Amino acid sequence: MTARGLGPAAARFGVGYVGSALIGHERMAGMLAIPYQRPAGGEHGVATVRYRCIRDECVMDDNGFYFAPTRKERHEKHGKYQSLPGDHPRLYNTAALIRQSPHIVLTEGEFDAQASELAGVPAVGTQGTGAWKPHFAPAFVGYERVFILADPDDAGLKAADKRAAQMPNASVICLGEDVNSFIHTNGVDEYRERLGL
Repeated sequence: MTARGLGPAAARFGVGYVGSALIGHERMAGMLAIPYQRPAGGEHGVATVRYRCIRDECVMDDNGFYFAPTRKERHEKHGKYQSLPGDHPRLYNTAALIRQSPHIVLTEGEFDAQASELAGVPAVGTQGTGAWKPHFAPAFVGYERVFILADPDDAGLKAADKRAAQMPNASVICLGEDVNSFIHTNGVDEYRERLGL
């Protein structure tokens, strides 16, 4: 998280590390735990948890430097993320949807939503290009602008265009890299400027 410039996000979003796993969840040991918190909180304040691989051989180069946020990690022969069995796609950081704002950002991924939030721009994330569901669109109706930030690849751009077609208040923006990398490289002011804020 610190290498990505997201150190403060860990506490804010409840991100943790699975040091010892409960029975049946042993395969999650050693992974980052990303809770999908419910805006209302309470006793059942977490809707689900996604897990992310952070094995040294996947996230660091041979010299011990982290790939992220400016270089592609190498998750070979396994997925970068894992969800709980039977879980379904959800929006990440739904608390942003109930804060008063004329605009909101829609990102691909939890880290990008966190990076935008740390930059002072409300953001919600999806679990990848294929995780968008049509019933998510009504959540964005009341905003003046929905900034759909597309990853700079064919799949990311096609998914962003498909989402924008469901929202007349949406604008697709391609930063040329993911949100976390862009902010890390160019800074918060340039990020906000690219959004016209």
